[in-house]
Amino acid sequence: MTAERILVVDDEEPIREIVCSMLTTAGYQCVPAEGGAEALSKLVSDGRFSLLLTDLMMPELDGQVLLARAKEQYPDLPVVMVTAVHDISVALSAIRNGAYDYLLKPFEREQLLAVVRRALETRRLKMENLAYQTKLESLVSARTEQLRDALQELEKSYDITLEALGDALDLKDAETEGHSKRVTAYTIAIARQLGLPPDTIKVIARGAFLHDIGKMAIPDEILRKPGKLNAVEIEIMQEHCARGYHMLRKIPFLADAADIVHAHQERYDGSGYPGGLKGEQIPLGARIFAVADTLDAITSDRPYRPAQGLEIAKKEIREFTGKQFDPKIVEVFLSMPDSIWLGLRRDVDQQVYGFREAGRATPGHA
Repeated sequence: MTAERILVVDDEEPIREIVCSMLTTAGYQCVPAEGGAEALSKLVSDGRFSLLLTDLMMPELDGQVLLARAKEQYPDLPVVMVTAVHDISVALSAIRNGAYDYLLKPFEREQLLAVVRRALETRRLKMENLAYQTKLESLVSARTEQLRDALQELEKSYDITLEALGDALDLKDAETEGHSKRVTAYTIAIARQLGLPPDTIKVIARGAFLHDIGKMAIPDEILRKPGKLNAVEIEIMQEHCARGYHMLRKIPFLADAADIVHAHQERYDGSGYPGGLKGEQIPLGARIFAVADTLDAITSDRPYRPAQGLEIAKKEIREFTGKQFDPKIVEVFLSMPDSIWLGLRRDVDQQVYGFREAGRATPGHA
């Protein structure tokens, strides 16, 4: 079988060499290019590539322009963008413009190979579906099943992308480490207890996980300030709801979740922000999230106090029922046994901190 050919574009020669070495060792045929112009030339002269892996920030012709031109001429060619953490909003824009996925520098060999495998598998499935369209009507059923499988694979890749976004936020704001995953687990548990449909829970979970993504756009000197924020800084910090909403709303599979991100600081009595929404004006997912978020905030260590117990968290949530929280959701939350929250916290923390410790000992960064 002929090795799949991957065009690797980066203006830094050491990065190109490391990436090509990783890919070649894994059995792929790697073709390097030192910039967007050279990459376009190679695409035109020899379009037999299965994947385009390109850096975002390059002189003259950057990754965004290369993406646009490549998708125009080769719409079936998957494109994976490579970027630094501070370029996260640019990476999101690239996904909206047709990029399959992105990698954050520095990345490990297994991260690179996992993204490449998913991109190539998705391309293979798409090509197979195109082939099925030319076959006899008797193959329609098989083609539909294959399409369903392809969509499931695509959805899995979306969830991996969401986790990468959360990890990027952890790198920018260390105090959030594990918070997004814990609050998502708590939100899902409450939503299930409410009897919500699985598709609705999926949307709510994505909104909960990405609730603070707008903080990627908040200046570090405000986000990481050790002391109290002044009035101007508080106003800037409160912009993270709208910033997160605008980041996500144009991404089709996150459009519904974006509404939850926008409303996650609203209060049931209308005293929250950014819209001062009240009662059921607030999306249901945001009302569920409010309880889950407070539960995690109180039971987690903070710079100004150690973690508090579950009883203290439940007492405060009960006290602010009808003010900050939806009474119906609080009633459901309080009816659930403590073992649920203790078990979820243990499972998430083992995953987060176990992965972090393992990652420190793993070679192969690029």
